[in-house]
Amino acid sequence: MDQMIAVMKRLRSECPWDAEQTHLSLVTYLIEETYELLEAIETNDLQAIEEELGDVLLQVLFHAQIASETEGGFDIQDVAQRLREKLVSRHPHVFGDVIAEHASDVAMNWEQIKATEKGRTSPTEGVPFAQPALSLTAKLVHRAAKFGIQDDVSPQPMSESEIGEALFDLATRAAQLGIDPEAALRARVREYARDLDSREVE
Repeated sequence: MDQMIAVMKRLRSECPWDAEQTHLSLVTYLIEETYELLEAIETNDLQAIEEELGDVLLQVLFHAQIASETEGGFDIQDVAQRLREKLVSRHPHVFGDVIAEHASDVAMNWEQIKATEKGRTSPTEGVPFAQPALSLTAKLVHRAAKFGIQDDVSPQPMSESEIGEALFDLATRAAQLGIDPEAALRARVREYARDLDSREVE
């Protein structure tokens, strides 16, 4: 790891392309590498997973190196230290005296500690709205439930394959109509987010 950090530092000082990159210019690469890692995981290709993890790690090191060159910034050691502190804090059943016998107990403790740390008062606070609309929708519904906000209508039981088929049909229909399904869902989920915030204020 120390050697990789040294390589990254040298690239920033000696490679014209690396030297001109910014946090913003690297966003596309971070997203691409993440999706490539996801594909490797879905296909259970261990060699590909190893390679793609390296590419994702490169992005982390790249961003940390850029930040270290900024006054008041941070370096990769700061990133690792902050992560270590977070993991220790959110695992009191491992590093403290809290008892958690099941994974559900761990998840509940994690969320309670996170809520205390963040001090969030809205179900939309801290949700990354730049994520794909489908995952954004699921995230907001999940977050709303944590805040005690749920629709009165009970969902009709459906299997994962049935959900997938329904989503595929909707996406196909949208494409046939010349409608971008991602944009359509994003517009709707934005309305949902505004509704959540207004209901929380009430």
